[in-house]
Amino acid sequence: MKYEQFKSRKEFDLNHLISFAYGRLVEDPPENFDARLPAPPFLMVDRILSMTKEGSRGSIIAEQDIRLDAWYFQCHFPGDPVQPGCLCMDAIWQLIGFYSVWRGALGSGRALGSSEILFQGQIRPHNKVARFEVMITRFQDLKKTGSSLAVADGKVFIDDEPIASVRGARVGIFQKIAYTDYPNPSPHSLGGSNREKKGI
Repeated sequence: MKYEQFKSRKEFDLNHLISFAYGRLVEDPPENFDARLPAPPFLMVDRILSMTKEGSRGSIIAEQDIRLDAWYFQCHFPGDPVQPGCLCMDAIWQLIGFYSVWRGALGSGRALGSSEILFQGQIRPHNKVARFEVMITRFQDLKKTGSSLAVADGKVFIDDEPIASVRGARVGIFQKIAYTDYPNPSPHSLGGSNREKKGI
């Protein structure tokens, strides 16, 4: 689809999300359109049902189908399979990053943290559908730095039962940090907070 179509669309299916993960969803991406979703099996949503924006605020509703043979049930834990709670948090971060790009942010998305995460339930192999309801409390395009910031609160439901809540989840979109020549050594091949001091 064209970039303007991408920004005006309100729903995305699994094909759209996987295409975005591989950088193939938008036919005419603008410069610095580097953001990606994780590819399966680490993509934690199967469809986005709705996205809205109003000023600096907005919302996202998305779902994940729970699969009996999901990779995480095979190892977390043997004899007591449960989806790791951190994957629910990652789903929220994935959605906030995707929302930011949908709002026009350019660059690569990075999770920046969360103020609060509370769990009151779990996801087991015979559950059916997880639903993520994310309220964007602030989206800000930081023009001077070429970066963007989104802050959100979220709720996680399994088969319509609430099991987790998140407050103050933050994602940044930053330009010129993508490591596109992996696995070759390059200026972006090392992490940490002070790449310049490492002589790369």
